[in-house]
Amino acid sequence: MSAATLPSIAFRVFLPLLLGAAVVAPAQARLRVFACEPEWGSLVHELAGDKVDVDVATSALQDVHVIEAKPSLIAKLRAADLLVCTGAELEVGWLPQLIRQSGNTKVASGPGAFMAAMQVKTLEKPTALDRANGDVHPDGNPHVQLDPRRVLVIAQRLDARLAQLDPANAAVYQQRLADFSGRWTAAMKRWQAQAAPLRGRKVVVHHISWVYLWDWLGIQQIGALEPKPGVPPTSAHLSGLIATTKASNTLAIINAAYQDPKPAEWLSGRTGVPAVTLPYTVGGDAQSKDLFGLFDSTIAKLLGAAK
Repeated sequence: MSAATLPSIAFRVFLPLLLGAAVVAPAQARLRVFACEPEWGSLVHELAGDKVDVDVATSALQDVHVIEAKPSLIAKLRAADLLVCTGAELEVGWLPQLIRQSGNTKVASGPGAFMAAMQVKTLEKPTALDRANGDVHPDGNPHVQLDPRRVLVIAQRLDARLAQLDPANAAVYQQRLADFSGRWTAAMKRWQAQAAPLRGRKVVVHHISWVYLWDWLGIQQIGALEPKPGVPPTSAHLSGLIATTKASNTLAIINAAYQDPKPAEWLSGRTGVPAVTLPYTVGGDAQSKDLFGLFDSTIAKLLGAAK
């Protein structure tokens, strides 16, 4: 056999293999999800598992009101099939710019845009809008992730949206929702039982981002370190809180993991009321690795203050 015939033989041998490979249908691309906040990234993982790829834009150590529209975020949003954010203007300072620069029209509106706060009844809707009152959200307080009852409703509606965009995996999403709902409902009963001693207690907060947690647990907010939402604490305002905090048998002075703890510590040092940093969202502390850990940690830290 001459050397010249070897390529011809090799071609005849491997041609059927090449043709066979060509008729195999390519694997279906996974749905790409861009989540603005860690809580919604965690919820997508619960509902979709490995059927989706998730990019989370922010961390628990960032103030989601003020995020820079970085090129890395623009690139991730450009590739997304579904945008999952809080909405209610929480991300108004950066998300519209991100959408505009990404050029991804399918996540600008319609089925590709899912806003969690729009799926539930919001609290603290203002009767009048005045920027002099600080960062007031016209659609109500957006921090809905801190009420597990609302999280369950959001999960149900997000699951339906995933199935709408990815009907081939609708049965998987339905099964995972049923599993999540069962575990979440059981956890809510456990959390409420654990938190029973907290009902009726009073707290001072850094920013008014906890109203849904207090509404669920029956805790009363009696003051805020910020004189107006989004306005940094001042010495005069903090001094005015001392008497209120002392006189109210206050449980704790609450701040989130991303906030400067110094104002809470200052007030704590002058009142004897403990300053407590709560995770606020997934990743806010070592225990808050997912939504279940977020509430486990939050309840435990509040109970720790009560002791």
